[in-house]
Amino acid sequence: MAEVISIMDIDDDQNEGNISSNLNKGKNIVVSVATKATPWVEKYRPQSLSDVAAHKDIVETIDRLASSNRLPHLLLYGPPGTGKTSTILAMARKLYGAQMQNMVLELNASDDRGIDVVRQQIQDFASTQSISFGAKFAVKLVLLDESDAMTKDAQFALRRVIEKYTRNTRFALICNNVNKVIPALQSRCTRFRFPPLDAVHVTERLKHVIESERLDVPESGLKALVQLSNGDMRKALNILQSTHMASQQITEEAVYLCTGHPLPKDIEQISYWLLNEPFAVGYKRILETKTRKGLALVDIVREVTMFVFKIKMPSDVRIQLINAMADIEYRLTFGCNDKLQLGSLIAAFTQARSALVAAAK
Repeated sequence: MAEVISIMDIDDDQNEGNISSNLNKGKNIVVSVATKATPWVEKYRPQSLSDVAAHKDIVETIDRLASSNRLPHLLLYGPPGTGKTSTILAMARKLYGAQMQNMVLELNASDDRGIDVVRQQIQDFASTQSISFGAKFAVKLVLLDESDAMTKDAQFALRRVIEKYTRNTRFALICNNVNKVIPALQSRCTRFRFPPLDAVHVTERLKHVIESERLDVPESGLKALVQLSNGDMRKALNILQSTHMASQQITEEAVYLCTGHPLPKDIEQISYWLLNEPFAVGYKRILETKTRKGLALVDIVREVTMFVFKIKMPSDVRIQLINAMADIEYRLTFGCNDKLQLGSLIAAFTQARSALVAAAK
């Protein structure tokens, strides 16, 4: 099966010596790819605006502006896997059709982040005349994914390019952290925020993939996929495909085992020990469970933090616990000793338990 795949999606190591990435960036080539080897994230990427899972208001607004030839420069921002890139690519397919390859320059700014890329590739593309044989939209499009990774110098240079070539080129900037995009660029774009997807939209899309792939996914497994995705459609599909490769039936336990996340029942058990057992007993049991099931302490802390929100307790005690666990998680991310931080976790709950007993009296 022949598929059109962007050079940007192919690892440089695999193409070294065969393809000059500097000459072909932003262009598409046709390669033969086995369907089974295609990541589901790409296989089920929306091909049209109507296929985009959520954010219908944003999609309709962009579609309306593009269809009426009033498309401004765009800045789409929000967490990963919320449909930012898919929306722009679907819009480009609708506008340019078969001419998309000639009319769209797609770059990943985390790789091409320096000022030379702006001065050479982007400026060269923007300065040439549009070739729009039959395209609905004669203005070219520069798509800069992960634009928050661009250096400040590159962003200031891009600002000047945008000003100079506005008549024949539109720019679409995509990023996760809008605060890393300089105000001068933000002010030249119409901003759209893509929040995390609702569980309903993630569920609908997953059901479509499950049906297409003829997978055996019980309701508990589907619920686990949605919960672990946290509104990230890309993450949900990756977990689904990984679990399918490891297990014929995608159950709740299979999903959690595949991702290495603690099972909800394990978190309930750990929380019970934290709230009820003496320090030494709780430490021993949690450490045994962590070692036996291969769990990361940082994941345990995060899940226990969410569990604390469900427990009835005075607000000041809850805030004290959550702050303590946030400090522990912060230290763990910098490589602090797991056993020491586990002791800190149990100590925080011992202190909270004493506060609860005192409040009850």
